[in-house]
Amino acid sequence: MRDTVYFLAFDGFADWEAALALCEIRRPGDWRVVTVGFSHQPVLSMAGLRVLPEITLDQMDLARAALFVIPGGHMWEHGYGDEAIEMAVRVHSAGAPVAAISSGVLALARAGLLERCRHTGNLSGFIGRHVPDYAGVEQYDPDVLAVSDGGVITASGLGSVEFAREIIRTLDLYSASDREHWYRLFKHAVPPPWFAGEKAVAA
Repeated sequence: MRDTVYFLAFDGFADWEAALALCEIRRPGDWRVVTVGFSHQPVLSMAGLRVLPEITLDQMDLARAALFVIPGGHMWEHGYGDEAIEMAVRVHSAGAPVAAISSGVLALARAGLLERCRHTGNLSGFIGRHVPDYAGVEQYDPDVLAVSDGGVITASGLGSVEFAREIIRTLDLYSASDREHWYRLFKHAVPPPWFAGEKAVAA
C-alpha cells in the first residue's frame, strides 16, 4: 500500500520550499509524511529550524512509498548527497514518483532521471553548470515554474506554489476544480466561490 510521503531533511535544507505541499498532503489525513535523514541526528534547516529525522534513507519502505520529496539546499551545489540520489533512483524504479525543487533538482539530474522527461529548475544553464554529465538539456522547459512528467516533479525555487500544485495533482488530492480554486487562492489571493457563503453565515 503506497501511503507514505518521504521528505528528505538535511543540514541547510530550504524549509519553505516544500512546506505548502507537505501541509496539503497531511490535510486530508490519508497520507503519512515521514521525515528522512542521512542519519538520526538532528539537522538545522536554512531558516534555523531544528528537525529530527524519523528514519534514515536505508529504512525507507519502497513498497509504501507514494512520493519522495527532495528540497533545495547548498549541499546539492557542492556535489554531496549520494545516498539520497541513489534512493531517488530506487524509488522511481519501484514505480513511485520523485519530486525536487530548486537545487534539489540537481540530485535528480545526477540520478539520470531528467534525461527523458520534461523538467525545469532554477534557470537555464543551472543544472549543466553543476552536473557535467547532465544529458537532459533538450527536455528542459524554461517557461514553467514546475512540471510533472514521467514520474518526476521538478520546480524552480520561485515556484513553491506550483510545486505544491503538481504534488497535489500527482497524489490526486481534491477534485480537479478544487485544485484549481486552491491554486488561485494561494497564487493570486482569489478566494473560492464558497468563501462568500461562509462570510454570509459569519455575518
